Amino acid sequence: MKEAKRESFIAKYLQQLLNVMLLLLAIILSMFLVRKTMVILDSLLIQSEPTSYYYLTEGILVYFLYFEFLSLIVKYFTHNYHFPLRYFIYIGITAIIRLIIINHEDPIDTFTYCLSILVLVITLFIANTRNLDAN
Repeated sequence: MKEAKRESFIAKYLQQLLNVMLLLLAIILSMFLVRKTMVILDSLLIQSEPTSYYYLTEGILVYFLYFEFLSLIVKYFTHNYHFPLRYFIYIGITAIIRLIIINHEDPIDTFTYCLSILVLVITLFIANTRNLDAN
């Protein structure tokens, strides 16, 4: 009986620690998101010299990565302390697209990245299908 109480206390303590650390991470990501917003606005509106489209596209994709991680943290708290799988897949797809935009010199690597996106999209389809038979 004492062992079960101790394990329950440890689990609750670790859950609270995890919640606090995720809130801290959300604050840090929010600061980076605001900073990236300022950089994008600066490159679009303020700079007199046009910014490279690759640089701007990379910035926008990094912006979406911050946004997706923040959404993942919000979903964690709204789904009873669980991370939905599909959000990890969304983040993976966005990260690979960013990698393709930055590193697209080698066609074999680019093709491999595209295949990994295809695998992630198929995984997303399977994860979202509600009518899968458990057999």
